Amino acid sequence: MTNLSATSAGLASWRDYLALCKPRVVALIVFTALIGMLLATPGLVPLRVLTIATLGIGLAAASAAAINHVAEHRIDALMARTRNRPLPQGELNTRQALIFALILGAVSMYLLVAFINTLTAVLTFLSLIGYAVIYTMYLKHATPQNIVIGGAAGAAPPVLGWTAVTGTLDPHSLLLFLIIFAWTPPHFWALAVYRREDYANAEIPMLPNTHGPAFTRLHVLLYTILLIGVTLLPFATYMSGLIYLVGAMALNAVFLYYAVKMQFDDSDALAYATFKYSIVYLTLLFVVLFVDHYWPLARAAFASLTVS
Repeated sequence: MTNLSATSAGLASWRDYLALCKPRVVALIVFTALIGMLLATPGLVPLRVLTIATLGIGLAAASAAAINHVAEHRIDALMARTRNRPLPQGELNTRQALIFALILGAVSMYLLVAFINTLTAVLTFLSLIGYAVIYTMYLKHATPQNIVIGGAAGAAPPVLGWTAVTGTLDPHSLLLFLIIFAWTPPHFWALAVYRREDYANAEIPMLPNTHGPAFTRLHVLLYTILLIGVTLLPFATYMSGLIYLVGAMALNAVFLYYAVKMQFDDSDALAYATFKYSIVYLTLLFVVLFVDHYWPLARAAFASLTVS
């Protein structure tokens, strides 16, 4: 089936459009943005802001994902991990996907400008361009350090969530940015080690292909150590307390175990296990941030109920 046959045959379904949005990736992006909103205030975030900002940021992330599908549909057809996506399979054509992406992006910008604030809309737009254009169309093919440089776009969501609530750039929100920025290389390079043949077939200069798997595994370890240092900053700056510190150190210990083990075990299975844990790690780290932030409020509410 050719890329144009989907239009004439009318085979496109809502599932194809949903796949363009990379729902698993967008879910993690929206989750970190949501935690950014919740950490921005000592109390509860107004439901209107929470709902509209989450939707606006999520639609922007989905728009960027769809543009990524359009830009890489030929490369996706060469890789086992991506060849079943809607564009390589001909379920959608590039025109349909691009129109869909532009609609999502336009609705996102409207929601953020009209109902949240201009700063959040501008930063969201810049992160969309950073991922969909600068990273996807240039950096990914220009340097094996692509994921390090391009990681800034993926690290933006908690900042976007924070500015949606406060309308300002707060230094603590930038700590959340740094955490994801430092997390991205060990997360993605573990996958790149596992999928290095895919990237070689697509002629994408990922680090395992340009410098070798052993070199990449070393960098997974080095960036994991850097990540551990960065995750201590919220506690060091009094942004978070002991609950966060204990949780972060436990999660860091497991991540470090995987990274160290990768130096002695060159199996693809371990690389993939490290990649999978990195997703669990980031999710739980932000959960711990949330619990630590709202624990005093929850304790006070429980105490008041007990007294009454």
